[in-house]
Amino acid sequence: MDKILLDSAHALIRQALAEDMGSRGDITTLAICPVQKVMMAKIIAKQNGVIAGGGIAAQVFTILDPAITVQILIQDGVEVNSQDTIISITGPAASILQAERTALNFLGRLSGIATMTSQFTEQIKNSRARILDTRKTIPGMRLLEKYAVKCGGGENHRLGLYDMFLIKDNHIASAGSITTAVRACRNYMQKHNFTAEIEVETRNLAEVQEALDLHVDRIMLDNMSTTQMRDCVELVGDRIPLEASGNVTLDRIAAIAATGVDYISIGALTHSAPNFDVSLLFVE
Repeated sequence: MDKILLDSAHALIRQALAEDMGSRGDITTLAICPVQKVMMAKIIAKQNGVIAGGGIAAQVFTILDPAITVQILIQDGVEVNSQDTIISITGPAASILQAERTALNFLGRLSGIATMTSQFTEQIKNSRARILDTRKTIPGMRLLEKYAVKCGGGENHRLGLYDMFLIKDNHIASAGSITTAVRACRNYMQKHNFTAEIEVETRNLAEVQEALDLHVDRIMLDNMSTTQMRDCVELVGDRIPLEASGNVTLDRIAAIAATGVDYISIGALTHSAPNFDVSLLFVE
């Protein structure tokens, strides 16, 4: 986990803990649990899937109380079965209880994304296509959620609006044509002295041909049927990578991959992934 991701996680963890504690702290735990009591606990999986965010969950405990020690038993990106122990924790029982929900929230959210991503990648493992995420992420959680996609075997599309030109239908409508929009992006790069890839969203074969003639870096096939995608693959050949997007489901993804596209982007990986079920239990 790189430094940028760790810094992002630290800020989110502190914000999440502050949100939970308020001005009084965990009043239930403070009332019941002796401060000095040390206990062991474990976080277990309650379903099968792929883990992501174990290191982040571990940091929740150590940020809240440095006296807690954490051992990660199953690394991110690894498949688990229900009842497997993911993390072992030792420390003041009161501190463990105070950190519990925040840690499980991070672990459950990110493991849910990794698990859904792995389900999609499994369906296309014998094809050339690769799974991409999108920018449909929870505000503030993007880096972590995109990390979880990678844990599940997917790849990251652009991180934000700043690292790639993605000319979509509204950009084209504003510019007047794909050609005008692409030229404007190239002029912008020249004026501001930087380079970035240009991807164009297309809706039909004529728009694909226009983008192809402009030698852009990637062409998106937006909400096309599999027949339309095959026609586009035949037209483009291997000259420019093609990305299928829109209405991608587990039932449909194998057929999309079979058209010969290079990438398949799926917003559902981050906007609709079910939470992965995890639980913390004290060890007697």
